[in-house]
Amino acid sequence: MSQTTSQTTSKLEDLQYLHGFGNEHESEALAGALPQGQFSPQKVAYGLYAEQFSSTAFTAPRAHNRRTWMYRIRPSVVQGEYQALDCKAQDRVRTAPIDEVVTPPSMMRWDAPAMPTDATDFIDSWVTMAANGSAAGQSGVAVHTFCANQDMAGRFFCNADGELLIVPQQGSLLLFTECGKLHVPSGYIAVIPRGMKFKVELPEGQARGYICENYGSLLELPERGPVGANGYANDRDFQYPTAAFEDIEGNFELVTKYGGHYYRCDISHSPLDVVAWVGTSAPYRYELARFNVMNTVSFDHPDPSIFTVLTSASGAPGVANLDFVIFPPRWMVAEDTFRPPWYHRNVMSEFMGLIEGVYDAKEDGFTPGGCSLHNSMSPHGPEAAVFEKASTAELEPVRYKDTMAFMFESRYAFNVSKFALEGPLRQHKYPDCWKSLKKFYNGDIDAGIK
Repeated sequence: MSQTTSQTTSKLEDLQYLHGFGNEHESEALAGALPQGQFSPQKVAYGLYAEQFSSTAFTAPRAHNRRTWMYRIRPSVVQGEYQALDCKAQDRVRTAPIDEVVTPPSMMRWDAPAMPTDATDFIDSWVTMAANGSAAGQSGVAVHTFCANQDMAGRFFCNADGELLIVPQQGSLLLFTECGKLHVPSGYIAVIPRGMKFKVELPEGQARGYICENYGSLLELPERGPVGANGYANDRDFQYPTAAFEDIEGNFELVTKYGGHYYRCDISHSPLDVVAWVGTSAPYRYELARFNVMNTVSFDHPDPSIFTVLTSASGAPGVANLDFVIFPPRWMVAEDTFRPPWYHRNVMSEFMGLIEGVYDAKEDGFTPGGCSLHNSMSPHGPEAAVFEKASTAELEPVRYKDTMAFMFESRYAFNVSKFALEGPLRQHKYPDCWKSLKKFYNGDIDAGIK
């Protein structure tokens, strides 16, 4: 095996990043590798091949067009014939539309999955919880969990079905991609473009978290509206990798998820052999603590849409294929206000996860690494103890700290997998958390909690 690499030698603290969401970034690992003034010269420096990677149609409007030119040691076509792969993930992963079980309109919640006892890498660790839309129709999303305890050794992964939004909850990930490396600890997220090849190492030996597989329009920053030019997630805080390449020859496996099925092919070299790149389609990471929270400074609990980090548009303005929403540390100062989320029914469907701490609408049962689903028009809100506490609390400025919950919100109702509906992680008595809500009405205008 021969090796020339700048992917595997640098330390995590030495990694360099490019800044700015959706910018046309450029990076080269060898000086002069990036062509100047054009993308496809007759001969590329260092004997490299030019290859375009497109995440949108060629004719997509300029503001939404995503493509990157890569200058690589071998073009991507240098690989073997694909064959069906019988792997753990093939048994546990579902791709929309899911119809293996009928999904009731019940409110659902699940315990955090345990770390595996056998050797499990990132590819084999996926378990599908729910999905909506259609991967073939390029709409909707799927939600998976992952629990891995082994580096991807000798294998690489490509997801041709959708863009991947990865949310580590425990442990960190080191993503080796065609564009370079991203270190993604808990408290960060990463997005990998559809079709981008990568591998995952685990700096802490194991990692657990969530994956949202986006079949629809690419994730983008939401508009700020009347908030103006600043606030929420700022463009400058999104970080892209710098070019780093592997020139490694040997016996490797490329695993591709395509049409909901897993395929493998032999590959005689590392596909992470991009020496330079320039473009707008590349993986990126974002630290959730950098989200600039907007909140009420007068009264009433605002809509959760004010906490949207990224959004995937649908055909209807203001109605998202996917909103990635977070509930981060923040001050709550609302006067004469019931401060937790109000009881509500929503046309949008909400899949929630918890990275750390406690979510302010729940006291028990919703633990870090766990998740819940409130589908379209399913009622939800604070449990009884939270309601009573919030209704009688002395209202002072309160700092919500040491917490980070998130939500994958979609215009499409989720169908759950058979594992999610019938498996051991489901909390079948979850709806009981609202059974102890009392009747305070008695016809007296002053009735209520005292």
